[in-house]
Amino acid sequence: IKLKMPSINLDGEVTVLARVPEVVEALESCAMTWQKLISTTLEEQLKKIPQGNGPLAEVDLWREKSDTLSALTEQTKLPEVQKVLEILQEAESKHFGDVLIVLSDLRKHHVEALDSVKFLSTLECHFKNLTYDTGFNVVLDTIPLLMNALRIVWLISLHYNKDEQMVALMERIAWEISTRVYEVVDLQTLFKENKAAAKKKITEAKSTLEQWKKCYFAVRAQIEASEREQHWEFDQKRLFEKTDYMTSVCQDLYDVLQVVIEEFYNTFGPELKAVTGDPKRINELLRKVNGLTSPMEELTFDPFSIKSERDWKLIMEEFKEEVSVKNVKQIFDQNRNDPPLYKNHPPVAGAISWSRSLFYRIKHTIIRFQEVEELLAGERGKEVKQLYLQVAKRMKEYEDQKYSQWRDETEEILPLLLKNTLLAVSSVTEEPVTTKKSVHFIVNFSPILQEIIIETKYMEQLGFAVPETARFLTLQEDKYLRYINRLQNMLDHYHKLMATLNEAETKLLDDPIQELWRLFKLGYKRLKWNSLGIGDFIVQCTKAIRKFESLVHHIHNNSEDISNKLLLIESTNLFKFPLAKNGDELPKAKEFFEYVKCERAKDVAHIVRKYTAIPQLLIKLEGRVANTNSGKSLKLTSYYAYWENRIYQVLTQLVVKNLQAFNAAVLANVPLFQTEAILSVPNIMLQPNASEIEKMTAQCIQDCVEVTKHFVRWMHGTCIECPPQHVEEDEVITFSFYSDISQNPLIIEQAVLIIQNVHKLLASLSKHLEQWQRYQLLWKLDKGIVMERLAAEKPACVTFDEKLQFYMKITQEVTQQPLIKDEQFIRLQLAPLAYAVRENARGWMISLGKLLNESAREELFSLQEEIQVGVFSSCC
Repeated sequence: IKLKMPSINLDGEVTVLARVPEVVEALESCAMTWQKLISTTLEEQLKKIPQGNGPLAEVDLWREKSDTLSALTEQTKLPEVQKVLEILQEAESKHFGDVLIVLSDLRKHHVEALDSVKFLSTLECHFKNLTYDTGFNVVLDTIPLLMNALRIVWLISLHYNKDEQMVALMERIAWEISTRVYEVVDLQTLFKENKAAAKKKITEAKSTLEQWKKCYFAVRAQIEASEREQHWEFDQKRLFEKTDYMTSVCQDLYDVLQVVIEEFYNTFGPELKAVTGDPKRINELLRKVNGLTSPMEELTFDPFSIKSERDWKLIMEEFKEEVSVKNVKQIFDQNRNDPPLYKNHPPVAGAISWSRSLFYRIKHTIIRFQEVEELLAGERGKEVKQLYLQVAKRMKEYEDQKYSQWRDETEEILPLLLKNTLLAVSSVTEEPVTTKKSVHFIVNFSPILQEIIIETKYMEQLGFAVPETARFLTLQEDKYLRYINRLQNMLDHYHKLMATLNEAETKLLDDPIQELWRLFKLGYKRLKWNSLGIGDFIVQCTKAIRKFESLVHHIHNNSEDISNKLLLIESTNLFKFPLAKNGDELPKAKEFFEYVKCERAKDVAHIVRKYTAIPQLLIKLEGRVANTNSGKSLKLTSYYAYWENRIYQVLTQLVVKNLQAFNAAVLANVPLFQTEAILSVPNIMLQPNASEIEKMTAQCIQDCVEVTKHFVRWMHGTCIECPPQHVEEDEVITFSFYSDISQNPLIIEQAVLIIQNVHKLLASLSKHLEQWQRYQLLWKLDKGIVMERLAAEKPACVTFDEKLQFYMKITQEVTQQPLIKDEQFIRLQLAPLAYAVRENARGWMISLGKLLNESAREELFSLQEEIQVGVFSSCC
């Protein structure tokens, strides 16, 4: 493939030639020719496929590609070609970009070809060992080396580092290994060779196939363990499907040789020839033995082809049947007491079927041996025949004994089983008890009856006469199955309903449950499986259960309504906090607790209405269960108590959860209200003070607990609220849940914990205020006395300046202090305190100014007198 060079003269500067239209036009034509030639060449090379199935064909293909693309690439590097490209680029030719694209493709495929040839060359010697070497030992040694080399290629190569390319190469390697095995293991000659040599050949072939897969997974494990290399996630079906199948065929061939050598050749060997003195007959027997493998030598299909898998399996099964005679006796003796049964076979008929299958197996084999008289005519043949008769006799005795025992037991036990009652009770209890849910009814159809039905069917299929009672039972199997199914569905329905009831509901439904039990009693006391009226009994029970179900659903709907009301009560928030005013301005302490109290009163009124609606729901249920609407039915006494206990638990949880939530709010770093730090000479304190805040907190907690005073208790054995009791003229007592809930240790503990946490918080804030005590001299010292003393000392101006600077510094320092401190749920406002401190400092500054003014005035007056005296003296 040659690039046609331009016919025009290219001597001269590129920039000059690029301005000549005739030159540019000629070069564009030439470049388009190159483009077409290179594109065509690349297309042809990309279409080429290896000429063969082995890996060496892959090597040859890439060498051919490399040679072609190298020759073409070298031409593109010629000076004339490069100058043409430079002129077209300078001239900004519209064809220049197309030429660059095709040259880029050429370089890419050339590099790929060079890379592939380089790495395939490192594998070529291994490929040749697989293809041309005569011994399996060389192939076995080559496979691990080849697999490690493939790993290196996978890591470094630019082409074989992708799944599809590497899998395709490995597929060729697998084909080459399979081909070697196929060529060596020739079934037409394998069984004619020395048996030991044939076994060795099969073993080596199988090892070679296994080595291929074993080495693959070993290298794959190394790659995965390195955690740095790209893993091999290849299509294993493409790599190992054929070699795995060939491995299994090699194993079959090995088993055949093993059987032929050990089972027959060792029997009909030189020792038997010496004993019988008839080597001719023994040789004849050996020829018959060799005939066992003749179907394998005359195959009309390729045994190593997966497409022939079914045909090969048939051949192997036939061979195994041929050699299975001596194993039957051992199988029978080992398993006669616990025979393996076919799926769905009953014990007795299954055991007989198993015994017969073994008998037919040896009978089939013996019949085939009888076709060759010489096999049974010798001593060994007579032994096999005698063994066959012994085993067959024992099998017949085994079969007869199993049948007789089953027939006698069936005739004895079947009438008794049919007298069983329809139902049975798992816990004996005929009197009303509080644990009715523990009473469980079961269908009392003995599994032995079902087994007898199945045995009878199979016994008749096996040709045995069955007892008339068993035959009659079997004919009614469908009827009994319908009865069992309907009874089981009925009981499942009942037990499912009972499982939905709690203890209180079980007591509430005592009468309906007793009514159901009176119906069930007919089933577990009187009705037998041979009784009439079983269908009517099922209909009556089913109807009663449906009625009971309707009542249960009504109770559950009523319970759900009550539970929803209790859930609303339990989830009520008794500590609703006010939002900040004007952005970040929080309410003061008193406003905060007043807001919580007001919001709580609204919510309590709402949930009390929910509570007072509960008795009406219970009275409605009373009408359904007891046909009364008094709210004090004796039948519902325990049910009233159950719900009153639930209400107690809900109210307890209401208080506990709210106190826990309030404690969490106290500890959270989210301020809810604010308090001020003020100067109340001579002390710095909170406003309101810590004691007042603690008192308001304690009252808020107490109010939360006293919410339960609004929930009036019911009179004993009813759902009617207790009326207020007048103890004295002016004292009225209302029985509520408060008296019990307020004594709950968990609530007391939670309340104490909140008060302790608030106390710690207030103590922390008070400690924070102690740092302001460093300014206490501003208000503890008497300004008048201090100023008098200072005036008496007649200090210099410097002293005044120092003191003024001191108070000025205090003023600046206080001004720079943060005026808000957020700690847990309280915001401390320090602005009032800071203002007071600044005002005190400013007062000292004013006093000092007055004193300085007076001192300066005195000095001025004194100076004026001295001046006047001096003037008077000079005049005199």
